[in-house]
Amino acid sequence: MSKLTDVPKRILIGRALRSDRLGETLLPKRIALPVFASDPLSSVAYAPGEVLLVLSIAGVSAYHFSPWIAVAVVVLMFTVVASYRQNVHAYPSGGGDYEVAGTNLGPRAGLTVASALLVDYVLTVAVSISSGVENLGSAVPFVVEHKVACAVGIIVLLTLMNLRGVKESGKLFAIPTYVFVTGVFLMIAWGAFRGVVLDETMASPTADYEIKPEHEGLAGFALVFLLLRAFSSGCAALTGVEAISNGVPAFRKPKSRNAATTLAMMGLLAVTMFCGIIALAMATNVHMAENPAKDLFHDGVPVGGDYVQHPVIAQVAAAVFGEDTFFFVLLAAATALVLFLAANTAYNGFPLLGSILAQDRYLPRQLHTRGDRLAFSNGIVLLAGAAALLVWVYGADSTRLIQLYIVGVFVAFTLSQTGMVRHWNRHLRTETDRAKRRHMLRSRAINAFGAFFTGLVLVVVLVTKFTHGAWVALLGMVIFYATMSVIRRHYDRVADEIAAPEGPSDDMVRPSRVHSIVLVSKIHRPTLRALAYAKLMRTDTLEALSVNVDAAETRALNAEWERRGIDVPLKVLDSPYREITRPIIEYVKNLRRESPRDAVSVIIPEYVVGHWYEQLLHNQSALRLKGRLLFTPGVMVTSVPYQLQSSEAAKKRARKRSEWNAPGSVRRGPAVEPGKESSKQP
Repeated sequence: MSKLTDVPKRILIGRALRSDRLGETLLPKRIALPVFASDPLSSVAYAPGEVLLVLSIAGVSAYHFSPWIAVAVVVLMFTVVASYRQNVHAYPSGGGDYEVAGTNLGPRAGLTVASALLVDYVLTVAVSISSGVENLGSAVPFVVEHKVACAVGIIVLLTLMNLRGVKESGKLFAIPTYVFVTGVFLMIAWGAFRGVVLDETMASPTADYEIKPEHEGLAGFALVFLLLRAFSSGCAALTGVEAISNGVPAFRKPKSRNAATTLAMMGLLAVTMFCGIIALAMATNVHMAENPAKDLFHDGVPVGGDYVQHPVIAQVAAAVFGEDTFFFVLLAAATALVLFLAANTAYNGFPLLGSILAQDRYLPRQLHTRGDRLAFSNGIVLLAGAAALLVWVYGADSTRLIQLYIVGVFVAFTLSQTGMVRHWNRHLRTETDRAKRRHMLRSRAINAFGAFFTGLVLVVVLVTKFTHGAWVALLGMVIFYATMSVIRRHYDRVADEIAAPEGPSDDMVRPSRVHSIVLVSKIHRPTLRALAYAKLMRTDTLEALSVNVDAAETRALNAEWERRGIDVPLKVLDSPYREITRPIIEYVKNLRRESPRDAVSVIIPEYVVGHWYEQLLHNQSALRLKGRLLFTPGVMVTSVPYQLQSSEAAKKRARKRSEWNAPGSVRRGPAVEPGKESSKQP
């Protein structure tokens, strides 16, 4: 790698890490919680607001249903957490829902889950960043005025942080996550103390606002449908729960137990914060509308298009702590930051899942390899690009983006839990130990209830959100599924085509003769080296080949050839249109047509340079020729390198660096010898 590109890379993402240091990147529970659970923890910042936004369609009178919706979300959260605790013990390899569904329900189910998760991870980044920008905008108006640019900039920053590696990014993310959790619990506790003990009246900034209902006096099926839609929006609090089951390999030993403990901690914290914010929103009379410009009134006048509707958590913090107070600003900043960092759940899940899918030949193999910081760099960059595109298309509007959300994660939940039921059924057929059977029966009951409940929620989400944007997520899943199926068929076809046969093969039959051709433009050291190399090869015929594009240069070449007495015949091809590549290709093809059983070896002198800009000045004709000759059967292409002085300078620069990893030298998977990983852990 040239110094010009290597130095900025090292400044941005740090020095390269050896493969045997993979064990040092494993996470303790205190770091794993913010790394893998920042998404469900931070979703409490926008999930309560989504519930109130949907209920506002029927007016403020429908707000009294919000505590019951919160209870339903809490029951669902505990069900999912309990179900995934079974997953991490049964499948600790990191395949998560994809592995569970694929192993127990078949490859198609596994691919469906993978498609759903990939879409959901992209949406996690887009929704978290967009919501974070909106929360930060409650304190910094400039951010709201430039939402898209700020959101894309934060995606780029997060990408660079994750390219530095999981452990380093985890340390950076831990403090804001814990500050946010502490701030929310402090707000809940202080709000409860003021409201219950001191009996003070707390009012949010929108407490005296009025909501004009879009459909007043809803009853019967219409009301049920509205409540189900509000519930499905509140289920945003569950996004990211599956990331821990996908990230088990990143935990320190004992991996499964640490992952299960982290899951339980995450579930308890998330439901407490979610319920507390809903309760305070009711107590402080927070009013929100899906279309505030025309449905939200202040003193009988619509607030208008210039009104900025702040998130529920910001309004509650203003009521509890007071606007512009230290704790209000601290919580607003921590909320925005943790929402930005919540995207890290996807930055850890998407690349790892992509690597597993690439190993199974469903995605390009480039996603299978680790970068020189032991992170899945290609997967990280791909995720960032897709999320930035979504943010740009939807204008960084979290309310619009969240309508696409939830579908993928509940597809994964449902198929994963159904797969776990089959997993326990299979083991129960052969298990005879009573204690183990009791444990399996209990686990199966948990997973069966989880499959039923999440399947029911999936139906609700599809019915209530399909026309509001869920169809886009489904379309994305279909595209991912079709693309991965095509990639798998391609890899399978290539594998069958190149598989070594058991018996004799045409590929093992020696050619009748080998005809070698050395390409010559002029007589210089690279040409002489290529001729010397060609003479060492045991070929039947050897000739030098040049193309006449300039008569004077061709005459000079022939004269020099004869003067030096080079004992290799020189053949010159005429090129009236001054082309170089086509005459050589046609000549080689004619040789093959005349003697199909002969092999043709084309030897090309090439310069080895040390600077990127020199690559643009040399070897372009050679690259074009090699590219064309690759498609000609029976033709072998050999490059004979000649190192220029700049290449020596590049080698010296490489030796000066303390560590040097060749591109692609670090592969996926632990390269640590057995026992070494655990010895490095405290």
